[in-house]
Amino acid sequence: MVSDWHDRLAIRDLLENWAVWRDAALWERFRTVWHDDGKMMATWFQGSADEFIAVSRAGFEKGVRILHFLGGTSIDLEGSRAISQTKMTISQRAEVEGVECDVVCTGRFFDFLERRGGKWGVVLRQPIYEKDRLDPVDPAKVPKLDRSVLESFPVGYRHLAYLQAGIGYKVKKDMPGLTGPEVDALYARGRQWLAGGAAE
Repeated sequence: MVSDWHDRLAIRDLLENWAVWRDAALWERFRTVWHDDGKMMATWFQGSADEFIAVSRAGFEKGVRILHFLGGTSIDLEGSRAISQTKMTISQRAEVEGVECDVVCTGRFFDFLERRGGKWGVVLRQPIYEKDRLDPVDPAKVPKLDRSVLESFPVGYRHLAYLQAGIGYKVKKDMPGLTGPEVDALYARGRQWLAGGAAE
């Protein structure tokens, strides 16, 4: 029981550090939350943790701001492996059709975690995108969105995708949402991970 509680506290600490250190551009500290083979999946990036840090850093230095806020966390533990789900919001500000806007996307971080050498780390982070919205920073200015482009993206993150595509990112169009085959497959992979299978 004591060991279980210690693991849960260590995982929660890791998950909170992920958001704080990434958004604060503390890249060396941010690297410590990942295992060496860690991978990140996002609307605008899919690849290794090292590549994710490099492109995040480059974007930050160019003025890209993608910020995260965390809510509650649920953790399933099985020995040295865990699956966590953390309620979160992703917030990004950029120009959309010539108007400065904020997009806020609500969802969950679905994390595949493992304890190696006594240390917990992220093996794979896969966000689940549940719903989003777009607001002009100045309410007197409203961007005119291309509906056909907007509706080409999944409903859970279509405004976020519209903003990101508009500033040059290639957006993945089959990310898990609140319901559907993508999130069902993700849950199945989580169960397989806890049973000793691969994260992907």
